[in-house]
Amino acid sequence: MMLEYIGLLLFSFIITSLLLYFLVPRLKRAGMVGKDINKPDKPEVAEMGGLGIVAGMTAGVLLAVFMNTFMGFQFNLLYVLAALITIHSVAFIGVVDDLVDIPQKIKAFLPIFAAVPLIAISAAGSTSLTLPFIGPINFGLLYLFILVPIGVAVASNLTNMLAGFNGMEAGMGIVIFVAASILAITHGNMEMLVLFIPMLGALLAFFPFNKYPAKVFPGDVGNLSIGAVLASGVIIGNFETAGALLLLPYVTDFFIKLANKFPSRMWWGEYKDGKLYPVEGQVRGLAQLIMKLKNGVSERELVWTFILLEGAVALVTLVLFWVG
Repeated sequence: MMLEYIGLLLFSFIITSLLLYFLVPRLKRAGMVGKDINKPDKPEVAEMGGLGIVAGMTAGVLLAVFMNTFMGFQFNLLYVLAALITIHSVAFIGVVDDLVDIPQKIKAFLPIFAAVPLIAISAAGSTSLTLPFIGPINFGLLYLFILVPIGVAVASNLTNMLAGFNGMEAGMGIVIFVAASILAITHGNMEMLVLFIPMLGALLAFFPFNKYPAKVFPGDVGNLSIGAVLASGVIIGNFETAGALLLLPYVTDFFIKLANKFPSRMWWGEYKDGKLYPVEGQVRGLAQLIMKLKNGVSERELVWTFILLEGAVALVTLVLFWVG
């Protein structure tokens, strides 16, 4: 069984790598670029590289579907296809936002409608949440019409908000899906693995293109999709609490930005002598809080701080679910 998942990982990795190799220069020629505002010269970098992430993840899932149909690779096909529709719907929102800039208040709520396929399969399956040390709690209709759509919307928006530094989105995403995959393996949840392993392969392929100095940004299509895959996987696998715990750094960033009325500007770092400092000395997000606590930090160090922070959160999450 493990060989199948290694195959899915490698297939997604290869598809994303090949696609980005051809996509990045074409995005730049098409004018799909964004300024790398944390650099002193603010170079233009290709945007919408998340298309490669979504394509690689999708390729891996479709390979799993093929294996399920013709090779006896067992998992609940209906659950996986419903999750894939939700993920693609969220990714489409990201594509449109990258192209025409959807107002933030509208974009925040659109993923709610993408959750309809997950609501449909949950209505025919479980409406319970599993809590560490407590076990499953049945929320009934509240789960279907409130918790599932809000979960998809919140997760995708959170992973889209904590972004903007070379390698951060992909790096933290890799840690999340390593931990989520371990959780799925230890609990024998094949449907979660069929989503998480291809996403992990796609992010591993994307990271070298996105790490400092970035050759491509994921764009909203990539950032939103990271949260959408996590939310969809934990919903069909009934591990929503684990998904919520894995997003704790993003939640912290959300509340800091909420206190600052969700700034659309000056959330980045002010570059001085190789280090980043909070713009005007004001903390507007978790990244700027770390800049302030460290009294200036290089972009590389900032990103690795976030990756290690996510790693610590992931370790605690795994321990809670192993013990609980």
